[in-house]
Amino acid sequence: MSSHRLTANRFVVAAALSISALAGAGSAALAQSFPFGQVLVLDAPRIGALKRVPVITTETDGTATIDLWCKTVPARLTVEGASLKVETAPLPEAMPQYMMSGQCSDERLQADVETLTALTQVTQWQRRGDHVSLSGPDGAPALRFSLSSH
Repeated sequence: MSSHRLTANRFVVAAALSISALAGAGSAALAQSFPFGQVLVLDAPRIGALKRVPVITTETDGTATIDLWCKTVPARLTVEGASLKVETAPLPEAMPQYMMSGQCSDERLQADVETLTALTQVTQWQRRGDHVSLSGPDGAPALRFSLSSH
């Protein structure tokens, strides 16, 4: 009788481990879906007094709008597994109509160039809950975004 109980216990433990592994795999797969149709907010400190930080507004068809520190560019995001390619239009010369003169310092304009350059060099993405990290070549710092709750 004790050997039947031992076998039954092993079966219960094996079944529990299998269910746990499947649940974990399901959660991992769910956590790994790229957040198309959502807004991603760059986790970065503000530059100057303005609250604006870069955001990427993604559409389900892969098109996107990237609102940088000052300027805005259209983009296309191509996702294949963990690979990501970000193709953008060049930075426009003119400031957006809603930006008042003096709102964009040289520091913010330079940050636009640097952020857009980093985005176009992205090759990989990873999602963990409400956070998405975009990374490029070895040694380049990852860009970390949070999903907007608005």
